[in-house]
Amino acid sequence: MGMLRNNKSSSLYSTDNYVVSIASNRDGSAIISGHLDGSVFAYNLNNQNGQKIMTHHSVPYGLGWGENICCAGNDNKVAFYDHRGNLLQKFDYTNDDKVKDFTCAAFNPGGDGVVVGNFNRFYIYNYNSRRGQWEEAGVKNIENYYSVTALCWKNDGSKLITGSLCGSADIFDASMKKMKFKGKFELNYVSPNQIIVKTLADGSKCVVKSKYAPEITNINIQKDRYVVASTYDSLLLGDLVSGKVAEVQWKGSGQEKYDFSNPNVCMILNAGELILVEYGNDDILGTCRTEYTKASLISARLSYGKDGQNQKIIAYLLDNQTITIQDLSTSSFVGTISHDHKIDYLELNPRANKLLFRDKKKQLYLFDIKTQSQNTLLNYCSYAQWVPQSEVVVAQNRNNLSVWYSIENPDKVTIYSIKGDVESVERGEGKTEVIVNDNGSTVAYALDETPIEFGFAIEQRDLVKAMEILGPVEMNPETEANWRTLAKVALQEKNVYVAERCYSALGDIARANYLHQIIKLMEQYKKETGSDDGLSYYKVQARIALLEKQFYKAETIYLEQNEIDEAMEMYQELHKWDDSIKIAEKKNHPDVKDLKNNYFEWLLETNQEEKAAEVKENEGDYIQAINLYLKGGLPARAAAIVNNYSIDYPSDLLQKIAMNLINSHMFERAGEFFEKMDQLQKALDAYCKGDAYRKAVDLAKRAAPQLVLQLEERWGDWLVS
Repeated sequence: MGMLRNNKSSSLYSTDNYVVSIASNRDGSAIISGHLDGSVFAYNLNNQNGQKIMTHHSVPYGLGWGENICCAGNDNKVAFYDHRGNLLQKFDYTNDDKVKDFTCAAFNPGGDGVVVGNFNRFYIYNYNSRRGQWEEAGVKNIENYYSVTALCWKNDGSKLITGSLCGSADIFDASMKKMKFKGKFELNYVSPNQIIVKTLADGSKCVVKSKYAPEITNINIQKDRYVVASTYDSLLLGDLVSGKVAEVQWKGSGQEKYDFSNPNVCMILNAGELILVEYGNDDILGTCRTEYTKASLISARLSYGKDGQNQKIIAYLLDNQTITIQDLSTSSFVGTISHDHKIDYLELNPRANKLLFRDKKKQLYLFDIKTQSQNTLLNYCSYAQWVPQSEVVVAQNRNNLSVWYSIENPDKVTIYSIKGDVESVERGEGKTEVIVNDNGSTVAYALDETPIEFGFAIEQRDLVKAMEILGPVEMNPETEANWRTLAKVALQEKNVYVAERCYSALGDIARANYLHQIIKLMEQYKKETGSDDGLSYYKVQARIALLEKQFYKAETIYLEQNEIDEAMEMYQELHKWDDSIKIAEKKNHPDVKDLKNNYFEWLLETNQEEKAAEVKENEGDYIQAINLYLKGGLPARAAAIVNNYSIDYPSDLLQKIAMNLINSHMFERAGEFFEKMDQLQKALDAYCKGDAYRKAVDLAKRAAPQLVLQLEERWGDWLVS
């Protein structure tokens, strides 16, 4: 076996006889070899097991493996075996004088047809799935061709190439039948379960092949683009433009309705159930039950990101006032909208992150799936639609056409005056037009293509093109919103070059300069390592995380590289000294003490006495913490230290706290403090000054019962006043 990756070869197994023929099965997971003594060996490439499976009655020069194994040699017989080597069927041509030695064999890609080469001719056999046996389909005679020495099928099974002993190579068209469909397509039945659909206008081809059934019983082409074919056990759905075909297990009722409004997915409506099938995917994408099956009340979008993050979302009505939004990838519900009125229209945008819907009151709304927020876009809305392949919304309000070129900013709308009713929005050939019906005549209103192209570029994540589109446009509120959108997407995509250009255009010099420093780091990394992947540099990753305010992520990146000092310096530049000190203590940094002293001095220099007091309180220096709290005008925090930590405090300090509480008109707290110091008269006076008569009466009952009546009388007067 030859390894193309390293241009080396290795031996799979060995026998005592020459190899005369080799063939592989349909999926290429196993091979068989024919030998000079008639033996046939099989070798599984997956588990690397090989064994002799049979001995043919002649030298198997013609050897192939499809639905079964075909062997033919110099005894004028063609035999078919199963994969275990059991004989299934034999064709004997010993009585035909024209038949010479069989020289080669080749199965078609479907495995249900085989061609066996002979002298001046080749034989064709087809597998009859209903009978479960092989049938001779015909013989192709070519005079003076001599022995057929090579056979090869085209990968779609539509053509066969033969080589002869004399060196000629010939191509034969393989077809059971051909027919025209609607005058626009040609259907080539290559085999019972495979049809090649050719578009006559441009010559493009699409292979429709069943993997589950032996025969395609019906085929139809809808909207001149989508193929619907059926077998007894499955349903095939294909897109002629992309060439993708999906086959799902299906027992149809014949009453199915198909919706092709989305280019990536087909929606099948059957008995109140909605089934979604993605072209090119043989598994059902998702199902849901809804009674509201109008095309305007169901919207499905499949969005494919360059980073592999794909969005597969469907929005439909649970009842006439409730919209359900479901993620088909995870089968989870990502949003529910309960509305006050009946909903008559809904549509997802191409990126499947926003939903446009309208109710019977003609109110148009925009729902953001990520933030779960809702905005009212328009009143008296008679028509609404997303412009195809863009993030632009078009809606009609009486004689006004409202266009949101930047839907990220719903309050910024462009209004055009029109006459008539909007029928559709068409986009193509570099222009976008709104088709309006004005008393039977059709009028086209052209939209500004620049923001529409920008939206399409954003959707496709072609950020450089989006930047080039905005570059020559004059700055206005709409353009500014687009620059901000592009900057946001560029940061999400880690495209620092585009992000720098965006913030420069917006006049955000600080961010632009910060991004320029990141670009310099990437260039430095390239000079040092020769690698173009500057985004993988840990310093670049940390800087980008900081720009996105993901401080813990940046800290983790530094610590994973054991760059403790850089992590600490990052927090110090952000004036997050506490986090810097935590890292130093966690990593046993030698400069922890100096760092704490510098932090404390910086707090005092910037008059942050409260924060400085907290630092000293955490360190256990309660006396200095109290003095700092008092200096910062926070006597209650100072009193809290005395209440929480039982140590010997100087009496003058306690008096100072109490007086600061009174001066701050915190009489009730001062009374509690005096009471704790056992200065009951001062506590009573403080309670009365603060109108805290309940506490004053409780204290008087314990310390001065003769004053209770007087205090209760003052309390009553205060309540009446």
